[in-house]
Amino acid sequence: MLKKAFFTNSGGILCSRILGFARDVCMASTLGAGIYSDIFFIAFKLPNLFRRIFGEGAFTQSFLPSFIHSRHKGAFALTLFLIFSSILLTLSIFVSFFSPTMTKLLAFGFSQESLTLASPIVAINFWYLWLVFCVTFFGSLLQYKHIFWVSAYNTALLNLCMIASLLYAKDMEKMQIVYFLSYGVLAGGIAQILIHFYPLYSLGFFRLFYLSSKHIQVFWRSKGEKAKQFHKELKAFFSQFFPALLGGSTAQLLAFIETFIASFLSAGSISYLYYANRIFQLPLALFAIAISTALFPLVAKAIKHKEHTKALEAMKKSFWFLTLALCVCTLGGIMLREEIITLLYTRGSFSTQDTLITANVFALYLVGLLPFGLSKILSLWLYSHAQQGKAAKFSIISLSCGTILSLLLISPFGVLGIAFSSSISGFILLALNIKAVGRENFLSIINAKKWGIALIVILIIEGALLYGIKTLIQGYIL
Repeated sequence: MLKKAFFTNSGGILCSRILGFARDVCMASTLGAGIYSDIFFIAFKLPNLFRRIFGEGAFTQSFLPSFIHSRHKGAFALTLFLIFSSILLTLSIFVSFFSPTMTKLLAFGFSQESLTLASPIVAINFWYLWLVFCVTFFGSLLQYKHIFWVSAYNTALLNLCMIASLLYAKDMEKMQIVYFLSYGVLAGGIAQILIHFYPLYSLGFFRLFYLSSKHIQVFWRSKGEKAKQFHKELKAFFSQFFPALLGGSTAQLLAFIETFIASFLSAGSISYLYYANRIFQLPLALFAIAISTALFPLVAKAIKHKEHTKALEAMKKSFWFLTLALCVCTLGGIMLREEIITLLYTRGSFSTQDTLITANVFALYLVGLLPFGLSKILSLWLYSHAQQGKAAKFSIISLSCGTILSLLLISPFGVLGIAFSSSISGFILLALNIKAVGRENFLSIINAKKWGIALIVILIIEGALLYGIKTLIQGYIL
């Protein structure tokens, strides 16, 4: 079951990321790395952050356990859908009316002219938040029935719609291209929702929602025992959801903060971070997110039944597979950084100078690939023990350290300092998760027989850190 779920998830992620890179190639060729690409990336940053946080586990890690234990599954799920939909739709309407203010918050360093251009684009892209929530909500219901392929492959539809909009508008003025690209995001969100409908219908979820809609008002108005139990279930979900939202999204939130800081740098800096982070996210998603998504139900059930040895054994196999895979990706990515960026982006409006800067940013992101990936595995121990609050605390510490380092390094090293700060925050997060798992449990996971491999991994980590420091120094000198 674990292998099947992993390959389904990783296959879907690979397909989506390949199309995502094709989209980025079209975007780099059409918009290059300048003010127009920066405008779109700023506008798309918050919806894309929301998609990554929700779609890569934060919502599911809180929803599935609560849904499994709920005595009124249909009413519970439908109520949550209505609550989140009401909040997000209201927020989207608010942003549409006050888009200049929201744009100023997202890109404080933009000039007034750039803010004026970006405001309507921010308003358009913000509607994707509700669409991606629907996608994540429906995907969580299908995962309850062990249907993973829809969640794994639906992002491909978003990328296809964005590619189609770029190809259609490629000969237009750049600001018009940005508009078409933004509407392509909304079209992709609608397509992502529609692909869920048939499996949901065939599994009887629509009928469940219809029948449950008649009971929701009774639960809210009644003061009986069933209503009290229903309210208790909702309260338990939200008490776990907000810490899980923060605890499982360190890398994504840090990237969002980095974009805000980079808005104070020269035009193109946001784009360098975006293009480099997109490639960095591929191995993280392909291995770390795919295997943690498949592993979580197994570990959670084992711990629920007090089978800690079984849980640690599953984590151990995943830990070493992930370690070796990410070490290979780190070394290969650093050595071939310029070739990778050249192959993917260097064409059209994307210059040779853009390639060199993006390649160095990408390499510095890769320094933190292993710690961010391993944190995905180790954090499952906290989630399975309902310690979402502790995971959130670790995320806050890591985010704070990364942000402070970015502010300290941005002056001497520019965009390179931001990328390196992100990697250092990953090591901080990993150290905190190791401490939370406990010395005895962590030793069981890494297994004494693997110390030879562990030594090699340590040397790779040290080499990656030294390379990062060397790249910073060279960037400062240049």
